[in-house]
Amino acid sequence: MRPFHLAFPVHDLAAARAFYGDILGCPEGRSSDQWIDFDLYGHQIVAHLSAAAKAESSNPVDGHDVPVPHFGVVLTMPDWEELSERVRAAGVVFGIEPHVRFKGEPGEQATMFFRDPSGNALEFKAFGDDANLFAK
Repeated sequence: MRPFHLAFPVHDLAAARAFYGDILGCPEGRSSDQWIDFDLYGHQIVAHLSAAAKAESSNPVDGHDVPVPHFGVVLTMPDWEELSERVRAAGVVFGIEPHVRFKGEPGEQATMFFRDPSGNALEFKAFGDDANLFAK
């Protein structure tokens, strides 16, 4: 699988650097006074300085209001557990607490949602069996 690239707005590059670099553990790549590249589990995400407001909405999923838009990575279960502990220890507030949704169904998954300092919503999830990633 090839890495994806995602560019997203942030209001403060120093806060983005602390959040993505220090809390999430993303190595920093190239940067300027307007943007920072991060390695998010092998994927290139780029925080671009922008004062523009963003539209937000949500959709109901398994009893929770899931923020839209959002992005993240499907991790292994041990990596998901380690990240949830690291994020909690850093005092990041969860929008949706770490939990397992769709229990007993083909799409059963561990998931968590939280926001970066600029309000961008992130979801990290894990499956007991990655073959269920697209299961119906």
